[in-house]
Amino acid sequence: MNGVGWERVRMARLGGEAAVVGTRRREVVDLRQVSSQTVRLGRVQPQHPSHRTIYCNDSDANFIARFKSNSISTTKYNVLTFLPKGLFEQFRRVANLYFLMISILSTTPISPVSPVTNVVPLSLVLLVSLIKEAFEDWKRLENDNSINNTAVDVLQGQNWENMPWRKLQVGDIVRVKQDGFFPADLLFLASTNPDGVCYIETANLDGETNLKIRKALEKTWDYLAPEIADKFKGEIQCEQPNNSLYTFTGNLIIESQTLPLSPNQILLRVMMNSMSVPSKRSTLERKLDKLILTLFGGLFMMCLIGAIGSGVFINRKYYFLGLFDDVEGQFNPNNRFVVTILTMFTLITLYSTIIPISLYVSIEMIKFIQCAQFIDKDLHMYHAESNTPALARTSNLNEELGQVEYIFSDKTGTLTRNLMEFFKCSIGGEAYGTGITEIEKGQAERSGKKLSDDAKSDTAVHEKGFNFDDARLMHGAWRNEHDPEICKEFFRCLALCHTVLPEGDESPERITYQAASPDEAALVTAAKNFGFFFYRRTPTTVMVRESHVEMMGIKQDVSYEILNVLEFNSTRKRQSIVCRYPNGRLVLYCKGADTVIYERLSNASNDIRKVTREHLEQFGSAGLRTLCLAYRELTNDLYEKWNEKFIQAKSSLRDREKKLDEVAEIIEKDLILIGCTAIEDKLQDGVPVCIETLARAGIKIWVLTGDKMETAINIAYACNLINNDMKQFIISSETDAIQEAEEKGDPVEIARVIKDTVKNHLKQCLEEAHRYLHVSGQKLALVIDGKCLMYALDPNLRVNLLNLSLNCSSVICCRVSPLQKAQVTSLVKKGAHRITLSIGDGANDVSMMQAAHVGVGISGLEGMQAVMASDFAIAQFRFLTDLLLVHGRWSYIRLCKVITYFFYKNLTFTLTQFWFTFQTGFSGQRFYDDWFQSLYNVIFTALPVIIVGLFDKDVSASLSKKYPELYREGIRNMFFKWRVVAVWAFFAVYQSLIFYYFTTTASQNGHNSSGMIFGLWDVSTMAFSCAVVTVNLRLLMENVYFTIYVLLSTFYFYLTLLLVPVVALLSDFFYLGIQRWFFPYNYQIVQEIHRGEYEGVGSREFLEIGNNLTPDEARSYAILQLPREKSRHTGFAFDSPGYESFFASQQGVFAPIMAWDVARRASVRSKRTSHR
Repeated sequence: MNGVGWERVRMARLGGEAAVVGTRRREVVDLRQVSSQTVRLGRVQPQHPSHRTIYCNDSDANFIARFKSNSISTTKYNVLTFLPKGLFEQFRRVANLYFLMISILSTTPISPVSPVTNVVPLSLVLLVSLIKEAFEDWKRLENDNSINNTAVDVLQGQNWENMPWRKLQVGDIVRVKQDGFFPADLLFLASTNPDGVCYIETANLDGETNLKIRKALEKTWDYLAPEIADKFKGEIQCEQPNNSLYTFTGNLIIESQTLPLSPNQILLRVMMNSMSVPSKRSTLERKLDKLILTLFGGLFMMCLIGAIGSGVFINRKYYFLGLFDDVEGQFNPNNRFVVTILTMFTLITLYSTIIPISLYVSIEMIKFIQCAQFIDKDLHMYHAESNTPALARTSNLNEELGQVEYIFSDKTGTLTRNLMEFFKCSIGGEAYGTGITEIEKGQAERSGKKLSDDAKSDTAVHEKGFNFDDARLMHGAWRNEHDPEICKEFFRCLALCHTVLPEGDESPERITYQAASPDEAALVTAAKNFGFFFYRRTPTTVMVRESHVEMMGIKQDVSYEILNVLEFNSTRKRQSIVCRYPNGRLVLYCKGADTVIYERLSNASNDIRKVTREHLEQFGSAGLRTLCLAYRELTNDLYEKWNEKFIQAKSSLRDREKKLDEVAEIIEKDLILIGCTAIEDKLQDGVPVCIETLARAGIKIWVLTGDKMETAINIAYACNLINNDMKQFIISSETDAIQEAEEKGDPVEIARVIKDTVKNHLKQCLEEAHRYLHVSGQKLALVIDGKCLMYALDPNLRVNLLNLSLNCSSVICCRVSPLQKAQVTSLVKKGAHRITLSIGDGANDVSMMQAAHVGVGISGLEGMQAVMASDFAIAQFRFLTDLLLVHGRWSYIRLCKVITYFFYKNLTFTLTQFWFTFQTGFSGQRFYDDWFQSLYNVIFTALPVIIVGLFDKDVSASLSKKYPELYREGIRNMFFKWRVVAVWAFFAVYQSLIFYYFTTTASQNGHNSSGMIFGLWDVSTMAFSCAVVTVNLRLLMENVYFTIYVLLSTFYFYLTLLLVPVVALLSDFFYLGIQRWFFPYNYQIVQEIHRGEYEGVGSREFLEIGNNLTPDEARSYAILQLPREKSRHTGFAFDSPGYESFFASQQGVFAPIMAWDVARRASVRSKRTSHR
């Protein structure tokens, strides 16, 4: 859950408070549950039957249904489930499960290492992960408690009582005050406004910041005072809990009357409606899984070699091993198969360090800090205008940002500002507006012309939402046009057909409009400037102050009764209202996309249809967003018959939305075309430069938009996506063959013609593309519209579409639906296996963002739905440069270094143990001390690699943007290929051989200060120390090699290297000398007394054997009688310093210290015998 998710009541103009009844339709209702149980989010379990009944203001009746309480919980755990569920979550990772098995094996007698060797690292990893989980869940719990204890006024008897939200019950009547939050899903009953209206803000529900109107049923307007509200009784029959925010089906039964309920009476508190973003894993993480599997394969081969070697080596001829008949199964020469199997398990525990247990924790820590400290706090991605910083909503995909090859972008609000301005229009076949758009200026520059931006006329007006210049329409001049009546219809359609809410003083200068989209606000603002000032709205009326209608200079307030509103949605692509004039005239006004409006025009519009189509194309070519306006005169009889069907559809409990659309189709026909509007949406700052930089980085950008082809092409030109040097392939449904088929009206024939056309175009374009690429190397661009794209995505054609698209530098998809955006994204993601990023700012972009590897939301004017569904959020498109070229590239390189370094250092450490196995008869004898093996990953080599993962920079941020070509290395995955892994593996093998054989050979004849030769732990400690120092220095070389190279070429480096340590340690040398000679510790006195003495046994303790055995045989026999080690360590070689010498001295047997490995003992003994 992101935040609280409440709707906020705002009644700035209405003031006061609202009475509502809790329906809580989206909380779980389970008849088997008691009412006190806390609601767990995300577990929607609809009850039987298909609808449910809620009794208003009757707790006894509702008790039978045992609805759940209003307490909510977003936590993942509780006190009882934290440990088991948390551990279950951790052991879902293969690496953690593997180390759990190794830890269990290490407790068995076959394990050569102490359980602490594997238990300690695993425990540390689990502890860190569980602490992180506990901290995050504690924050959720604190948030839940804060919400559940929020106070609300609840009707108890005839008084309002203040109680926490968690105690609210289904059916209670509550009072919500101005700027308060809704404690549950509520049915709106009454408001202090006499018309039963309130304005709500749903920013926490769907991200929309615009005010929305809600209207109570007229039957319940009077239930406001507590003494009257206490008398309210009724039944609510509604649908079962669901996740739909914009639909509601239900009826209110009051006083034996059934009243239909719609979303206009429902006030939502979004809790169970919240949808989580799909879990995504980065490509690098998936490749890491393959590397881990490779390590598993290497581990198996090493264990198999050792197991087979053990089965072959075991033999009673090595009598000094004591392999008698009663020897344990792992060393019984009579059953070599059992020896092989048991040794296999022994070696698995011994070589377990080859799998880096701390890798996942280190990566999570690095990613989290990268997001929280670097991305979120980057001032280069902070938008001061809107006070919006960048936001990383997930830390799983940091490195994915450094490998993006394809960007899929929305146009409106993403490439453009989404600040709509009414710029031009066409009324009755006449075009109005003299301004020049940025796109038109760009077109002129490309053709070598220069357009001068002439001075504005005296009638030009420029305010928020309106930038229009044409004296023929301003200040009542439209009365002098050839058809002023059509002009009035145009202005009234703008002023009436909308859902805009006015705020502030009822004057043109001070009023502000709250609209669901910037387009709607711009159209209403245009009506105001044309003299049709919309200033007040009630649930049933719209007040418009009209100027110059009856006579120039005369203003009159006109009240229009709004009878029905047929709302806009992505399927209908239009909005209509039915209104009644003061004189009784009934009119349906409709506005929508040109394709939808033209399908519903009557023959009476034929005279201006063609001209308006030309104007639409001209406006589209200038980069303007167009909308068609139409109307229809209605008779009372026609309207009454239709309204009956509308009421029935509105009251339906099943398929209400579908039935409403069907009823709307009945009346939205035989329309008369009024004209069209053209709105300008200017480009965001820095978009062309950003796109050019990303193109240099090897990133291909596709624009997926719902706009017309002409508009999209011109925006692409303005953004530097397309230029005149490119070869353009255009696949459009605006062909003669397709238009002829559409005129015939046969759907089957239309589909066949479009499919054949698309198939031929794709084949032809693909052939041309190959020719251009092989001959001239010219860059290519593809433009395709939604109709053709629908058929191009057919399984039989999508391969050709994909091949053609991948050969193009830019692709523009026009007139596409949200589903098609997601399909195109998935086509490249799954078909081409390329890293994709989708960026958008609206709800229609959510599916596209969720389909891509990475989704980036822009916090724009279309609400926050895109941001809430995104992986990363930014305020401007241009910030993609920093997000990808800087943070993405750094994250990718850093994590590649971290992963390959972990692989290298663990392989180096384990191989050293592997070489030792060949010298111990493949017995599973350990080389390193248990604590060395336990702490190698989590202590000795942990911090340096984390520091590199956080702070390593190959080049600065400015150089990353100055040379965007560096980003291509990430696209080609240059730093995590198998070749790179093989190089690190080679270094691991080479260095492990050096660590083992160099130290063992060099210390073969070495003695300590007491004259004793080095034992196993002496040599292994030296090898371990060399390994730790070397792998850390190797990491340092990876980052400072260039600096070292420069230093090594200077004389001062060597001089400094010699003098500085000596001078720096002089004080320590004098201090230690003075302290030892004048202020010695007791142990130092003992050291001086016994300095030079032999620490072994004395000659007086040598065993004298008076029998017939030779001295060598007697000594060997005595050694065989020594007590054998009965512990978890199963290797042949002695695993403790002076083990053999210690027990020999206890028995009076002289045993000179020799090499520790069994194989070498046997070979040395055989050589001595042969020499004799």
